[in-house]
Amino acid sequence: MTVLEMFSQSGILTLLGMGVVFFFLIIMILAMIALHAVVHALKWDAEPAGEQPVAAPSPSPSPSVSVPAEDSGAVVAAIAAVLKDKKAL
Repeated sequence: MTVLEMFSQSGILTLLGMGVVFFFLIIMILAMIALHAVVHALKWDAEPAGEQPVAAPSPSPSPSVSVPAEDSGAVVAAIAAVLKDKKAL
């Protein structure tokens, strides 16, 4: 088997593999469209009339973590120091 024959076989195999993947993706898209149509036709996507969506509870800070409200000066100074060191290199 020559190098040219091996290259032609590898090209055919590559195109065949890409074709199978592309075909599967088309089938999957069509299945999702059909599933959407079925769910919409059976009205499974509508919320019940009596139920209202519940708002998510606001996250409460952990008692062990304390974050100062106005400590941005130290953060800005640290960032400025790092940038100055990086420019010095």
